[in-house]
Amino acid sequence: MAKNIDAAALDLKEKRVSTKRVSKTVKGGRIASFASIMVVGDENGHVGYGLGKAAEIPEAMRKALEDAKKNMITVSLKGDTIPHEVIGEYGAGKVLLKPAPEGTGIIAGGTMRAVLEMAGIKNIRAKCLRSSNPTNVVKATFAALASLRTAEEVAAMRGKSVAEVTGKSVDAE
Repeated sequence: MAKNIDAAALDLKEKRVSTKRVSKTVKGGRIASFASIMVVGDENGHVGYGLGKAAEIPEAMRKALEDAKKNMITVSLKGDTIPHEVIGEYGAGKVLLKPAPEGTGIIAGGTMRAVLEMAGIKNIRAKCLRSSNPTNVVKATFAALASLRTAEEVAAMRGKSVAEVTGKSVDAE
């Protein structure tokens, strides 16, 4: 789904979602390292996430940032919210995103909040329905955001007018 978005051309902000200590058991004992999840976005419909692992935290964060800039998607927005309700799933992670009226703010947990803020969404209600594992929640949120379509996009795909797709007259909006 990710169309080649030039991350260098965008004014990206970054946010750390989580950093955890992980270890691998080998013949001589345990090898400890750090895994980091970073989210980048221009707060205008472009957002990406990345995972990085290294022996030190700053290096893991740097690797995650590089990965995030490679995994950018464009989010369909309707003003400062999303066009319709959507459920995203990845592994055991499942999230529900609902559009909200002006002034609601971002009602979401910390993991989803980071992704939604970086995407530029200002009014939304979101709920994590199954796993609260940060990796799965971020990936499920991205699956939901990638599946969003505006009425104009759906109409263009079907070769119809917006009024035919929505069943409303254009003057009503």
